[in-house]
Amino acid sequence: MIKTINYFFQAIIIYFFFIVGFILRIKISRKIFSYLFSKIGPIFKSKNIINKNLNIFSENISSFEKDLITKSMWENYGMTFIEYIFLKKYRNEKNHVAIFGNKNLLIPIEENKPVIFISGHFANFELMSMEITKRNINLATIYRPLNNFFLNPFMEYLRKKYICKNQIKKGISGVRDAIEYIKKGYSVALMIDQRVSEGENIFLFGKPALTTTLPAQLSIKYNLKIIPVSIERKMNEKFEIIFDKEINPQNFKNKIELSQKLNNILENMIKKNPNQWIWTHDRWKQ
Repeated sequence: MIKTINYFFQAIIIYFFFIVGFILRIKISRKIFSYLFSKIGPIFKSKNIINKNLNIFSENISSFEKDLITKSMWENYGMTFIEYIFLKKYRNEKNHVAIFGNKNLLIPIEENKPVIFISGHFANFELMSMEITKRNINLATIYRPLNNFFLNPFMEYLRKKYICKNQIKKGISGVRDAIEYIKKGYSVALMIDQRVSEGENIFLFGKPALTTTLPAQLSIKYNLKIIPVSIERKMNEKFEIIFDKEINPQNFKNKIELSQKLNNILENMIKKNPNQWIWTHDRWKQ
């Protein structure tokens, strides 16, 4: 009962913020909510988890560097939060994202040869799937529903309408759904940077971390190439999306070896721009 009441009031506050942000428009809202989150975020999330994660990230990291990364992370949180209410604007515009990397990788996908897209929660991570679907590529994305059942229906509506209409809920049934989409010629996108209790201990920054092996399993079983994708928020309120070199599952002995390769790629993504990753997640919890 207490949890339900908490969820209700959380949803009311978030909906209020969305309304305020919509009235103020995107440029002003970004500035206000990046500042707001940098001030109130540390109150609600454990600083101990952030410090623990950053110490794993780099043994020699200074307190100044920790503070800088943490502040930038919260600012990015705030901007990403309020950008949900402007997803329609992002869907209809073409000049807010620059695509880098091997663009030719998208050619076989456009010809309905499915792949597995993997990434992490960087910058405004939702825009990666959006930009893929805007290129008329058949895509299904795996996501974790919000715990707050007052808020989750609205977020699912936004995702299906503006990001990717084919949303797969994480879990056993979601795996079956992903396989069905693959059989229909759809590519599948998922995040690999969060802890999963049913995962395997795969090294991340030199320490074992419970990691999903689903992309490796799907890739090996159906002989699908894996394409790592990352996104970076730039200073001019625009984004860069990078499609990395494709990974052939036939070059790996098993799902563990392939999953380790994917975690190595994730490490490089985080190293490139640690300010825009989610250090609040207890990634190395066992």
